[in-house]
Amino acid sequence: MSEILNGEFWAFIGVTAGIYTVFGLGLQIQLGFAGLLNFGHVVFMAVGAYTMAILVVKEDVPLWAACICGLVAAAVCGAIMGLPARRLRADYFAIATFAFAEIVRYVALNEPSLTGGSQGTIALAGPATAAEYNGGWTTFVDTVKGWLHSSSTIAMLVIVWVIAIALILVCQVLVHSPWGRVLRAIREDEDAAGALGKNGYAYKLQVIVAGGFLAGVAGLLYAFQYGFFGPSDFDPLTTLIAYLIVILGGNARNWGVPVGALVFGGIYAATRFLDFAPFSYLASDERAYARLIIIGLFLIALMAFRPQGIFGRRFLTRQV
Repeated sequence: MSEILNGEFWAFIGVTAGIYTVFGLGLQIQLGFAGLLNFGHVVFMAVGAYTMAILVVKEDVPLWAACICGLVAAAVCGAIMGLPARRLRADYFAIATFAFAEIVRYVALNEPSLTGGSQGTIALAGPATAAEYNGGWTTFVDTVKGWLHSSSTIAMLVIVWVIAIALILVCQVLVHSPWGRVLRAIREDEDAAGALGKNGYAYKLQVIVAGGFLAGVAGLLYAFQYGFFGPSDFDPLTTLIAYLIVILGGNARNWGVPVGALVFGGIYAATRFLDFAPFSYLASDERAYARLIIIGLFLIALMAFRPQGIFGRRFLTRQV
């Protein structure tokens, strides 16, 4: 019970929800507004985080410059992933993105000299040396902590959500601009948009790059929050979480993304306190699986009674 009332614990959940808000926002731009099924969205997160960590540890690049390089690398990765969009649509494009993400993850897993391999970034500096890439970020968080007169977790919570809200506002401006209206036209009928002189492939490539940039920001925040990471942090389940967040908040609803992230994070965290009957009869490891079952049942109920999500409209136009 004391853990339920622990503000630090829920602040940590809030930080994680903020990171996944930025991550889910990138998918929302691709899926909700352009109708692109990207099952490899996590690759942008991985590329951004790994690029930053490798440059800091192995090349002694300043953290701010390494972060910029990480975001550029994530955007370039989006451009590369977008190349098949010229010839592949819908399910075929989704399969290609999934394969691309898994290729990158297995490269990270099997190249210990570059990425640290299965041990992750803690092994970037070589054997018997624990690598550290976030010293500059820790200093920044301590500065914010001093301004707020709070803990490091609260300071991180404020930083992450300021970034998340700023990016949501930028995305709101973009999707209500002529660029965003073209995206919706392509989502509804790409051939009709092409007949009006709109290059569907060019717009798809742009939206994948934009989503990659946002996921790269999420990757940097994830790296700073947890201190080290490995290939297992960027498995296909991470992309699935982004889809769940978008579905919860509502398709093509940018402000639904943070709500979906908070709802998912709250449910996932709250289910760890299921210590009453019949859950009390289960062992701790069995209870962990029960949490996932409960979340699955919740999502099934949502799809049955409100498939458009929390803020979506039931008459929302058909997605490609």
